[in-house]
Amino acid sequence: MQVKKPRPEYDVCIVGSGAGGGMAAYMLTKAGANVVLLEAGQMWDPVKNGAMLKWPYDSPRRGASTKDKPFGEFDGCIGGWEIDGEPYTRAPGTRFSWWRARMLGGRTNHWGRISLRFGPDDFRGKTIDGLGDDWPIGYDDLKPYYDEVDKLIGVFGTNEGLRNAPDGFFMPPPKMRCHEVLVKQAADRLNVTCIPSRLSIITKPLNNRAPCHYCGQCNRGCMTASNFSSTNVLFPPALATGKLTLIANAMAREVTVDAQGRATGVSYIDKATRTDRHVRARVVVLAASALESARILLNSKSAQFPNGLANGSGTVGKYITDTTGTDVSGFIPRMMDQVPHNHDGVGGMHIYMPWWIDNKTLDFPRGYHIEVWGGLHMPSYGFMGGIQHYPPGGGYGKSLKADYRRYYGATVGFSGRGEMIPNDDTYCEIDPNGVVDQYGIPVLRFHWKWTDHEYNQSKHMQETFRALIAEMGGTVQSPMPTREEGYGLATGGTIIHELGGARMGSDPKTSVVNANCQAHEVKNLFVADGGPFVSQADKNPTWTILALAMRTSDYIAQQRKQGAL
Repeated sequence: MQVKKPRPEYDVCIVGSGAGGGMAAYMLTKAGANVVLLEAGQMWDPVKNGAMLKWPYDSPRRGASTKDKPFGEFDGCIGGWEIDGEPYTRAPGTRFSWWRARMLGGRTNHWGRISLRFGPDDFRGKTIDGLGDDWPIGYDDLKPYYDEVDKLIGVFGTNEGLRNAPDGFFMPPPKMRCHEVLVKQAADRLNVTCIPSRLSIITKPLNNRAPCHYCGQCNRGCMTASNFSSTNVLFPPALATGKLTLIANAMAREVTVDAQGRATGVSYIDKATRTDRHVRARVVVLAASALESARILLNSKSAQFPNGLANGSGTVGKYITDTTGTDVSGFIPRMMDQVPHNHDGVGGMHIYMPWWIDNKTLDFPRGYHIEVWGGLHMPSYGFMGGIQHYPPGGGYGKSLKADYRRYYGATVGFSGRGEMIPNDDTYCEIDPNGVVDQYGIPVLRFHWKWTDHEYNQSKHMQETFRALIAEMGGTVQSPMPTREEGYGLATGGTIIHELGGARMGSDPKTSVVNANCQAHEVKNLFVADGGPFVSQADKNPTWTILALAMRTSDYIAQQRKQGAL
């Protein structure tokens, strides 16, 4: 008789391979844990699979977008807002779009590398203006981990001494491009704070990684590992330990528990064979992205947890947010007839504007930062939330070409990225009508509502951007949107910074995880993505996801060493 070998039990099972999952894998394997990581998408290698040096004409489709690559055929992220066989639903009246990545490294293969620390005020919003809730931790709790993330991954920028835009360990930033010099001059005249960007793209060698060579294709997957993604910075050293097992095309269904209510592992669908599988682990870390982790928790129902795992508070899926956003572009006559030159730089802005105004003087409570784009990028090349536009050329043939040569590079644009206040009308739940995906897993239904806080903030963005363009002597290329048009505020989910759904707190009655991102009700379950965020801040969230995941992993390692996990 053949004896069936028992399935291995790993020390830790991580679900998701983006910023949080990648950092958890790096930290925990370095600490000696045997880790298995489940990724819902395919394996991906930026060296073998990236298209960093390809031109649009290298493809019969000229690099146009596809359904699973909405940002372009050569973009480094496989996924999208709509994925065949993986639907989600919206409550009546809801406008929300949910981006999912389906590849090793997740969204870190595509993102703009804007690497901003949350500031001291961002952890205590309720104390300041009475809205939302304070975090159970403060900036000083996370600062040591921000410092370590800076040193491990690398980020360029400058130390400016801005109280709520904390300094860090920065590499030298690249020089301003021509259009950015003009933007900086206009911002200075209008007293809008404008400083070098803070992007996780190295400008000096670091850990055997070469500095950026300024090809400007960061979103395609960096073959030289000069920019940050989990695939090119965190997984290689984790795999080198021999303690990391990667399982791709594994769609997590639920976290399983024993009779005592402790997590025992994760049940998943092998997408290649459509079969149910299960991995056993002593600790489970959800890092599938904020909303996907909420979905897994809500689908993890049992006799002990009839409303979903770790959901005794009823707050799983609640208090979700996305970054607010709106864009304005302008035609700048001073930038016409540019002498052809090398538009050297990274795949993003070299300057940005952190929040610079006291909200007590405004009609909205939280701030935003400004991203800058334009100049001599390729015509109609989408970047930083904007698209190049040009005045109409004259005639046809030779005269048309001559006009467009004159106009090329004479566009500048601004994108605002601001803080949304959590509200009771914005949340996700398991679809009550029984809708499931192609794997039979119940899907999420979304409820979304912007409030006057966000609309008034977007109005201010629009007015500020138009003032900057006017100060540059330019012409805005679109009319000021009306209140009925939401002042140009982007649809929820389209900025792809969704957070919350498993928020941290000191009170188990009103939160899902504690200050260590450990579930109140399941001591060997942790959430290491954007789910534990209590508030959004006016900064991109990735650097804070990385710092929190590092801190949480450090705690798990300590608890394992003490025998508590």
